[in-house]
Amino acid sequence: MKFCSLYSGSSGNCIFVGDKDTKLLIDAGVSCTRIEKALREIGEAACDIQAILITHEHQDHIAGAGTLSRRFNIPIYAASGTWDKINSDKLLTKIQTENKVSISAGSAFNVGSLSVSPFNIPHDAAMPVAYSIRNDCRKISVVTDMGFVTDEIRENVFGSDLAMIESNHDIEMLKRGPHPWHLKNRILSRTGHLSNDYAADFVTYLASCGTKHFVLGHLSDKNNVPSLAYDTVRISLEKNGFFPSKNIHLSVAPRECIGEVIEI
Repeated sequence: MKFCSLYSGSSGNCIFVGDKDTKLLIDAGVSCTRIEKALREIGEAACDIQAILITHEHQDHIAGAGTLSRRFNIPIYAASGTWDKINSDKLLTKIQTENKVSISAGSAFNVGSLSVSPFNIPHDAAMPVAYSIRNDCRKISVVTDMGFVTDEIRENVFGSDLAMIESNHDIEMLKRGPHPWHLKNRILSRTGHLSNDYAADFVTYLASCGTKHFVLGHLSDKNNVPSLAYDTVRISLEKNGFFPSKNIHLSVAPRECIGEVIEI
């Protein structure tokens, strides 16, 4: 399977996951043009995308989904509550009815050769979900925009060969940062975003369960820096006997450009 973070952060999110037969996007939170360009850079084409999997209705996750769907006739999958919010607020328009697909957390479905398992995440959106995607050989999980790690998240990400995990902020940087306190409290809440420290705990747990590849995602541009997120997780891993570049692969997804292409 092939994984690449095309964009990751509050300015826009889009993740490519696929195998030789089936190509998917998780979220499409930047313009269609930028997504097409990023796909070309990793040797893929927008016309080959078979599904767009939406995690929730915030603009940094859906901004380009409508245009992509219309231009390339791609079905968009989202939880029923997410569709209700998208439709009521007219967040995506002129999408063909047959390309609006409602899904439910806990109910897996197939897209081509890939099995997709949506599961609930705690975030301040209508009905947010994350996804685990597998074929006959490998499993990839992408989990961002979560205030804390629930048992449901642990159970669904368990057994992944690769996991993209949110590492949004350093708590002290956030507290000292420029955001107003109501926004700081939202980010720190149980329906907000995951800190570096909590990401480190979760990544270390997953490493102890056998996951070998980790990508840290959805970093704040004001309350985090990539080196700090990386080092926070690295130190936790090393304390528990896991060493990046030796027995664990650890990287950080860039905000405004494609990240590392990982094949597992």
